[in-house]
Amino acid sequence: MKWRGFRSPPILNYNRIYHHHRRFHFATFLRKVQPAPPRSFLGGGAAAAGSNGSNSQSQGNSFLVPGATLATIFMLGALHARRLYDDNKIEEARSKGIELEFQPDVKARFLRLLPLRSISRLWGSVTGVELPVWLRPYVYRAWARAFHSNLDEAQLPLEEYASLREFFARKLKEGSRTIDYDPYCLASPVDGTVLRFGELRGPGAMIEQVKGCTYSASSLLGANSYLPMIAAGDANEEEIVGEENNTMKSATQKSWWRISLASPKVRDTESSSPLKGLFYCVIYLKPGDYHRIHSPGDWNILVRRHFTGNLFPVNERATRTIRSLYVENERVVLEGQWQEGYMAMAAVGATNIGSIELFIEPTLRTNNPQKKLLHSEPPEELLYEPEGKGVLLKKGDEIAAFNMGSTVVLVFQAPISQSSEFSFCVKRGERIRMGEALGRWSD
Repeated sequence: MKWRGFRSPPILNYNRIYHHHRRFHFATFLRKVQPAPPRSFLGGGAAAAGSNGSNSQSQGNSFLVPGATLATIFMLGALHARRLYDDNKIEEARSKGIELEFQPDVKARFLRLLPLRSISRLWGSVTGVELPVWLRPYVYRAWARAFHSNLDEAQLPLEEYASLREFFARKLKEGSRTIDYDPYCLASPVDGTVLRFGELRGPGAMIEQVKGCTYSASSLLGANSYLPMIAAGDANEEEIVGEENNTMKSATQKSWWRISLASPKVRDTESSSPLKGLFYCVIYLKPGDYHRIHSPGDWNILVRRHFTGNLFPVNERATRTIRSLYVENERVVLEGQWQEGYMAMAAVGATNIGSIELFIEPTLRTNNPQKKLLHSEPPEELLYEPEGKGVLLKKGDEIAAFNMGSTVVLVFQAPISQSSEFSFCVKRGERIRMGEALGRWSD
């Protein structure tokens, strides 16, 4: 089953679009904290003291470390210690062949009491501070040692990344990633760890978070998503397929507000089932991973939805203790079609990662302090329609960036016929790099 393709729209180069945040300069900070020179009431002593004071002051300035940098170093140490603790527990369980199950704990409930959105904005301000040139290599190498980042892949010398934020979202040297351009292959959009994958089946199209905890694809992507579903009791799948295709086609011919005001087909997502051949894959990006998101295939993006939400951690411990974690958290969902039908991608925010930068829409702001946290509020939705065609991306084109590690959830249709059946070529817990094959099918 394939959707009818659109006429080829002009290919837009969004790789050059990148929003630069305001920088805070250390020169102003140093002037504020600079101690006053010592005074002397004796003439000669005053001159000597002034001379010695200026020398010691000039020497002292080189060792001044601003509070923002100290906070950064402290945060790096805390994150590293926590990561080592979690990694050891997970490795012990895996070595014993134990799959950890969902089990809420007191710490998970305590997280709900913390102002994680405000903390994330504060961390964003800290990482946006411009570091002195001499200090940059030391900070970035310390980060790389703590989180196993490969600095040899950085496109620029370390001294040219003015802040931690720029360093987190750095580009790679050309040739650092090999993209599998096989037309019968779906490529990984990110560097990360494959947490879960499989085919969506049964009522609600449930995605497994961990053993004993699931969430529905519709709750993740939005109630108004174009997720191909069959209503309960509807046996004519071909008719449903045609209706879904017509709905998506009409979306490209109307403005987004007309679609929102139209009377959509109301579906009971709990009892509806996904069409055959609908798959999902969840990939977790650690803090030390490459943080940019790329297109997994030739993809025509039609709709963007921004869900305001919490900013809980998304590490493996959090997935075992916070129910419906990815549905709870703030996220940006992109939805459209590729050569095999439907495709959607959810970029999920996390603690200290309130900012999700969308290169194809640089005006989008996430973790907005003026936005109230109301889960009942519908997501902000925008229909992309340059010349009525959406945004066309080629496999490997840049889409977005996280400021630290986070999670990407991919939902897509793929062939399921006996002669051309899609199959994943990854394993759960396996490391994968951007551009490598997630799954393949034959011609």
